[in-house]
Amino acid sequence: MTRHGAPRPTPSPSNGAGGGGGDRPGDELSVVLAQALVSAVESGDGFAGGVYLRSRTPGLLRLAALGGLPGRLFRPWWRVHVNRPFPAPTAYRSGRPVLLADAEESMRRFPQLMAGLPFPFGSLWAPVTGPLGSMGVLAVLRAPTPGQPVDTAEGDRLHRLGHRLGEELTDLGRRGVDCVWEADPVPVQLPAVAAPAARAGRFDWDLRSGRITADADLCAILGFRPADAPETVDALAERLAPEDVHGLWGLARQTVESAGRPVRRMRLRGPDGRSHLLELSGPWAAPDGEEPVGRLTGFLVDPGEGSVVPEAADRLPRGIVSLDRLGRVTYANRLAGELLGRPCEELVGQVVWEALPWFGDPAHEDHHRAALIADEPVHFLARRPPACWLSVSLFPGREGVSIVLQASDRPAYAPGSVTSPGLGIGSTADRSSALYRPVALAIALTEAVTARQVSAVVTEELLPAFGGRQIAIYLLNERHLHLAWETGFPKGFLDRFDGVGLDVRIPGVETLTTGRPIFFESMQRLSEAYPGIPIDADVGARAFLPLIASGRPVGSCILGFDRPRGFSPEERTVLTALAGLIAQALQRAQRYDSEAALARGLQDALLPHRLPEADGVDTLGRYLSGTQGMDVGGDWYDVIETGHELALVIGDVQGHGVAAAATMGQLRSAVRAFALNHYDPQEVLSGTNRLLIDLDPGQFASCCYIALDPATGAARAVRAGHPQPVLRRPDGRTEVLDLPGGIVLGIDGQAAYPVTELRLAPGAMLALFTDGLIERPGTDIDEGIERLRATVERIGAVPLADTADRVIEEARAATDRPDDIALLLAARWTDGSPGRRRSVESATGPDLWRSVRGPGPGPAGGRPVPPGNG
Repeated sequence: MTRHGAPRPTPSPSNGAGGGGGDRPGDELSVVLAQALVSAVESGDGFAGGVYLRSRTPGLLRLAALGGLPGRLFRPWWRVHVNRPFPAPTAYRSGRPVLLADAEESMRRFPQLMAGLPFPFGSLWAPVTGPLGSMGVLAVLRAPTPGQPVDTAEGDRLHRLGHRLGEELTDLGRRGVDCVWEADPVPVQLPAVAAPAARAGRFDWDLRSGRITADADLCAILGFRPADAPETVDALAERLAPEDVHGLWGLARQTVESAGRPVRRMRLRGPDGRSHLLELSGPWAAPDGEEPVGRLTGFLVDPGEGSVVPEAADRLPRGIVSLDRLGRVTYANRLAGELLGRPCEELVGQVVWEALPWFGDPAHEDHHRAALIADEPVHFLARRPPACWLSVSLFPGREGVSIVLQASDRPAYAPGSVTSPGLGIGSTADRSSALYRPVALAIALTEAVTARQVSAVVTEELLPAFGGRQIAIYLLNERHLHLAWETGFPKGFLDRFDGVGLDVRIPGVETLTTGRPIFFESMQRLSEAYPGIPIDADVGARAFLPLIASGRPVGSCILGFDRPRGFSPEERTVLTALAGLIAQALQRAQRYDSEAALARGLQDALLPHRLPEADGVDTLGRYLSGTQGMDVGGDWYDVIETGHELALVIGDVQGHGVAAAATMGQLRSAVRAFALNHYDPQEVLSGTNRLLIDLDPGQFASCCYIALDPATGAARAVRAGHPQPVLRRPDGRTEVLDLPGGIVLGIDGQAAYPVTELRLAPGAMLALFTDGLIERPGTDIDEGIERLRATVERIGAVPLADTADRVIEEARAATDRPDDIALLLAARWTDGSPGRRRSVESATGPDLWRSVRGPGPGPAGGRPVPPGNG
C-alpha cells in the first residue's frame, strides 16, 4: 500500500480533555494524539487507527482520537474497560503489543471483537507507556494477511511509537496538562495518498509565422525538456483528437479574419495518456506593443489524478455521492440531490448522517462499517421518509467511499410503522449483521458471574446494538419484582415499580406472567394499552422482555428508545432469544451470588477477629479480596501465642470460592494446633503438609511461619513456597529477607523445611504478605517485591495502620485484581514507645476488607474502613 505523507492534524477546539475544551492545554493534547495516530497508521501500513487514553473512571479507557473512520459508526468502541477480553485492554494490561494478522487469528484470540466487527481485517495494538506503566493504547487497522503472521519488527516499531507518545504525555503532565480523556474522540483525517498536483502551463501562438513560445510549466506537463520545447503547433496537434485538430485550424482562421477574441476548449493527451484541458483564445495583449491580431494564447491545465469531473457524473442515470473516510460529503451530482431530497450544494461539506438523519439508521451504519473495514462493495435498500425507496451501493477506497443511488420499488417486507427510520433488522441486507449481535452478547455473558456484571454486559452490548437509550432489569423474588439494574431513566422514576407484585397489571409484570414479549412503537400506544400508567417521556418506544430460563421465571427486562420506531418480526425474534440468554446468565449469577455469600460468611468466620496481645510487639492484619471470580479465596494470616513466643503465620491456598475457604480454615486450625502444642517451626509446616495431602491430594498451599520471642526479638522462620518477607530495620533501611525454604504444602509428604534464625531489633518492622500484593499483569514478580520494599522504605517509621493503608492503596485502586491479598505487619517497640492501647476493629464490605490489630503504641490503632471502600 502507498504510505501516507507527513501528518497535518487539526486540533479539536472543544475536545474537553485535559482540563476542559477550548483551552490551550487541551488543544496541545489533541495535536500530540493526532500526530502519534498518523505516525502509527503510517508505520503499520494501515487504513485507520485510534488512540485510547485512561479516563477519570478507574479501569476505563476512552477513545481519544480516531483516524480514517467516522466516529459515529464506532461509538460502541469509544469506551472499554481494562478487564474486558479485547485487544486494547490486553495490550494495556500486559504492556506488550497485540498483533493480529487476520480475522481467523482475531476470532481465535478475541471472539468478542470479531462478534462486533465480523469483517476481514488485521490489527496492531501497542501500549502507550510512561514511567508509571501503561497510559493508553495505540491501535492500527489494516488489510489482513491470511496465513502470514505479523512481522515482530512491525510490532516493535509500533511499541516504540507508543513509548514515544507516553514520553510526550508525561512531558505534558509535567507542564500541567491532565492527560486523561473524558470527551468524544478527536476526528483525524489521515493524509491523502500522494498524487500529481494540478498544474497549468501557457504558450503563445503567432499565426503569421506558425511559431509557438511555451513556458517551462507547459513543457513539464507534456514531458518536454525546456531545451526541446516545441517550436510549432504541430507538436501539440499530434496529441489532439482528430475532430479537435480541425477545430484548432478553424479557430486559427477565425482569429486571423476577425478582430474578436474567440475561445475554444478541447482535450489534449498528456505523455501518460491522461486527458488535459486546453483552452485557446485571442490574447488580451501582444508582446512588445504589437497588435494582438494574428495571435492566440493557449492554457493547458493538468487537473491531477483522482479529480471528479462533474459534467460526466451529471450525465449518469444514477445518483453519485462521494464521501471521505470521516463521512463528509465531498461531491454529489444533480440526480443524487433529487433522490436524497436535498440540493447537492447543501450536501457538500456536511457529514452524511447529519445532513440525512434517516441514513444514520443502525442497519445502514452496519453496512458502512462493513464497507470501510472489509474494503468490499456493499449493496442494500433504504427508505427515505416518507416512502421513497432507494437502492444503495457503497464502493470503498483508500481515500473514501463512493455511493451510487437508484430509485427502487417498495420491497416485499417493510416495517409497518411510518415512523420507522429504515429497514431495521427485517432487511435482507441487514440479516447477516444481525446474526452477530446474539453471538456478541452470548460470549460476553459467559464471562459475567454476578448479577451486576450480567446487567452491565447487557447494557454495554444490547443497547448499542439496537439503538436503545434505557434499560431496566427486574428480578423475581417471592412473587415480587425488584429493581436490580437501571440506566437512562429519570432519577427515581422506576422506584414506584420496585417490589411490585405479580397481580399488578403493568407490562413489566404481564410479560413475565404470560411469557410473551410486549412491544410498543410509541409511548402513545403504551398509554392506550395501559391507561393511567406513569410514563417517563412523551415520545419513544418500549420493549418488555420476559426473562425465563429453563421454564422458570427469573424477571423482566425493559428496553427504552428515545424516538418512535417499529419492530420487525426478525427483530422481535432476536430480542426474545437474547432475553433467554440474559435469563440464563442471571439465573447462574443468582446461584453464584448465593455461593459467594456463603463463602464470604465462611471466610469471615475463619479469619481472626482479633489478634492476641503481647508485650513489646505490635501486630496488624489486613485482608483484601480479588476483583475477579468468587471474591473470596484461600489467603489467611494468624498470630498465635505459644507460651513465651508469638507465632506469625501467613498462607495462601490455591484457588477461590467455598472449597478454598474451607481448606484455608482447616490449614489455619492445623497450624494453630501444632503451634499450641509447642512444635518447632519446621515440625509445624511438616505436620501441616502431611495433613493437607491426606485431606485433599489435589490441593496445595504456600505458607510462612515465624516464631518470635517478644522479649529478645529472636525469631525462627520457615517457608513453604511463600514470598520472602520484607524487613525494615530501625535505621530505616529495608530489605527482602533471604529465607531458604521448601516446596509448597500438599506436594511431597517427605518435604523438609529448613529453619532460619534472625533477630527483630527494637523499632524494626516485619511485613508478611501473599502474592496478590506484588503480582501485576505483564510484570515479573521480582519487580513487585522490589516495588513493595521501596514503598515500605519510603513510608518510614509510621504507625502500622498508616503503613498498611499506604502499602495496599495501589492494590485497592486496581479494577483487574485476580488474586486476594493478605498482609500481616509486626513491629517491636522501642524503649521510648508510649503505653499500649488495646483495640480490635473489623469492617466488611463488598470486597470483604478487614483490618485487625493487636495492641500497639499510642493512638495508632487500625481504622475501620467504610463498607464499599475495599
